[in-house]
Amino acid sequence: MTDTPPDRLSLDPNSEYFDAEIIQRNVGIRFKGVEKNNVEEYCVSESWIKVTIPNTRDRKGRPMQMKLQGEVVPFFQETDAE
Repeated sequence: MTDTPPDRLSLDPNSEYFDAEIIQRNVGIRFKGVEKNNVEEYCVSESWIKVTIPNTRDRKGRPMQMKLQGEVVPFFQETDAE
């Protein structure tokens, strides 16, 4: 496995961009220079992230998401085991 996160990744198991192995490696996201912890999906090449909006649900009961444009830098977070 490489040390660079993929160009696009989603936390939704129903998405084609979901990858459990990479998610278990604790991918962090820096968006416009600020580390975010509520990112549900990101795309580096298109420069966007999707974040959840607290206390809101769509008609299927899933958390609502908002798409934000800007510089996206994914990285693998260090853990105590490493």
